[in-house]
Amino acid sequence: MSEQRIVVVGAGLAGAHLVQGLRSEGFTGPITLIGQEPELPYDRTKLSKEYLQGRMDRTEIRLHDESWYAEQDVQLRLGEVVASLDREAHTVRLATGEELPYDRLVLATGADSRRIPVPGAELPGVMTLRELDESDALKELFASGGHLGVIGAGWIGLEVAASAKQAGMDVTVVAPNAQPLDNILGERIGAYFADLHVRNGIDLRMGVAARGVLERDGRAGGIVTDDGEIETDAVLVAVGAVPRIAIAEQAGLEVGNGVVVDARMVTSDPAILAIGDIANAENTLLGQRLRREHWDNALRTGTLGARTILGLEGDYDWQPYFFTDQFDLGMEYVGNNLASDEPVVRGSFDSGEFIVFWLRDGVVTAAMNVNIWDVNDTLRGIIGHSVPVERLTDPSVDLADLAG
Repeated sequence: MSEQRIVVVGAGLAGAHLVQGLRSEGFTGPITLIGQEPELPYDRTKLSKEYLQGRMDRTEIRLHDESWYAEQDVQLRLGEVVASLDREAHTVRLATGEELPYDRLVLATGADSRRIPVPGAELPGVMTLRELDESDALKELFASGGHLGVIGAGWIGLEVAASAKQAGMDVTVVAPNAQPLDNILGERIGAYFADLHVRNGIDLRMGVAARGVLERDGRAGGIVTDDGEIETDAVLVAVGAVPRIAIAEQAGLEVGNGVVVDARMVTSDPAILAIGDIANAENTLLGQRLRREHWDNALRTGTLGARTILGLEGDYDWQPYFFTDQFDLGMEYVGNNLASDEPVVRGSFDSGEFIVFWLRDGVVTAAMNVNIWDVNDTLRGIIGHSVPVERLTDPSVDLADLAG
């Protein structure tokens, strides 16, 4: 086992965490980690939060110092593009023409920002946020002030809007849905996020579709919407992400909303794993397939992939988790609710400190703690239980007793 040659394509959270997991479990064989960006692996979640706000620098968002990879005998191939895979020959071909042999291959290629098919979408000044240099470009924009237009009211759009406003910019957000995040959290909780942004000075225009990007002096100068034109100094498109599966498709692996894997992250080729954003995996706890693009999923699937390679126990048996920071709101979420599930609130929206539970047929499907800390593990234990609403919402009932 220790002599297997491991090649990891993708040097983000998932890929780097898999490498860390292999070495921490005693694997001594050769490992090659290939990254398309020239940067050392870093925590991508910081790009729309601490790094964008200037509270962390490049060294602080790195997962490990360069010396760690040398000490762990990991061959880093940064700034390299994988052109193709040869499953029969067990080789990875780089864009340079170099071929790297493998015994086990791990795809951790992540996702790209989704583009919008509207006039002007390719103009200079139309920005996205997925990589470090894009966050740097936004920071430079923040320093110049002016007006930022944001298309999309999902997690990235709202986090960047909050960061831009706190940096002193005017910010307008447009999105076609009724409330921010309503496809995930439902309209009632989405309305809370809308109020948060409006209270903090964001010009939030929900139910408004972007039909194009205005051009001014050869650059993006605003957004064309159903309701007219909004002049801005730059435009951020934040309408979700698409998994990078071109390599998997070229190699003939089974794909569908990502790369299809089993509960141990193994693809249709037993020599190849897929982890992180691209993994459409069988969740044994929920009894369904899930593909998630969150920090926790990248870490956990990276660890699980390492255990799978080493023949150790483990499968995809956890509830999804994510977090966000916007203005004075810090939030953690765990579970897998539908937008149609009934939200019940423990505490007060007005206080800014509360917990939301989602119910389906009386069973808790998810929970979210807002500005209340060190309770997420307890909330995780409540999910899947049938709990009366009056107990969920009663602050005199200890959270630890709700699963009983």
